Amino acid sequence: MRQSVSERVQKHREMLRSHGLRPIQLWVPDSRKRGFIEECRRQSLMLKGDNHEIEALKWLESISDTEGWV
Repeated sequence: MRQSVSERVQKHREMLRSHGLRPIQLWVPDSRKRGFIEECRRQSLMLKGDNHEIEALKWLESISDTEGWV
């Protein structure tokens, strides 16, 4: 007999838990919302040329492992 979708999902979740993982829920801004792009642009422009932002970006680049991404 075939398993129902909920049974397969439950089995998959149990397997993940047995490997030491746990589910979490993340809430992120709704990129479909009107004004989202404009707000991203506004915030990005506020950081343009900011010394702390430049330093943080340089640090992120120095620790990033992008080998094989291309």
